Amino acid sequence: MEDKKLFKEKPTISKWIADMYEQDATDTNDVEFLLSVIGPKPKRILEIACGSGRILVPLAKAGHVVTGLDFDSYMLSKIDSKTEGLSNIFWYKADVINDDWGNDYNIVVIAGNFLFNIISDMDYEKAQKLLIDKSAKSLVSGGIIYIDYGYTLHPEYWFDDPSERVIWEGTDSDGNTGKMILFGSTFDKETETVKSIRRFELHCISGEIIKQDIDVVKHFATLEQIHSWLSSTGFIIEEEYGDYNCNPISETTSRAIIKARKI
Repeated sequence: MEDKKLFKEKPTISKWIADMYEQDATDTNDVEFLLSVIGPKPKRILEIACGSGRILVPLAKAGHVVTGLDFDSYMLSKIDSKTEGLSNIFWYKADVINDDWGNDYNIVVIAGNFLFNIISDMDYEKAQKLLIDKSAKSLVSGGIIYIDYGYTLHPEYWFDDPSERVIWEGTDSDGNTGKMILFGSTFDKETETVKSIRRFELHCISGEIIKQDIDVVKHFATLEQIHSWLSSTGFIIEEEYGDYNCNPISETTSRAIIKARKI
């Protein structure tokens, strides 16, 4: 499948996004928590939507044998420079919905909010469930799926907001300066569907100005849905938290962190 069929951003914007992610995503709380949950014993780990290696590389440095899949060439291109001296890390360009993941992994990691940020031409809810199904098929018996997902008991408070919000603003490695704005966000309680518009405006070093609006439709998976998908695929939940301090999911937490074992 060609990039253009999945990614709507123009190539210059896609590269700018990858650079902005690298500049912005510097928090390590989620990585440190993941490492504490899976323990120090070396394991074969598959990360879905590994991006630029923000989670993948620390897992490798901790001694695990890791494989990452992602469809974004610009993000994947940033991994190599971070892996000097490591022989236990592999990454591939793949459409995680349609391509094979391999098998015999001890752990599959679906983190970084990817459950909410799937890029696919498939029905969103079906794609979310498919990730759970494919995780089960890729794991050894007794293997672990680890999900880390931005979560709230009141998604309407998060998403039903038409105002403009600047998500990223800055200059990429080519000298192109721009911003990404999210606006017009709505939430349908009946379908758990989030709709919004992403607006990009880049002022390129060449003098060109690139503007693009992209309509975005996503499905917010409830905890009940995730539990159902896990159960129907043969997983038993062993640990569940609402933040990186091991607090239970509640009115005041903002994550759904789930460790479930394949039976």
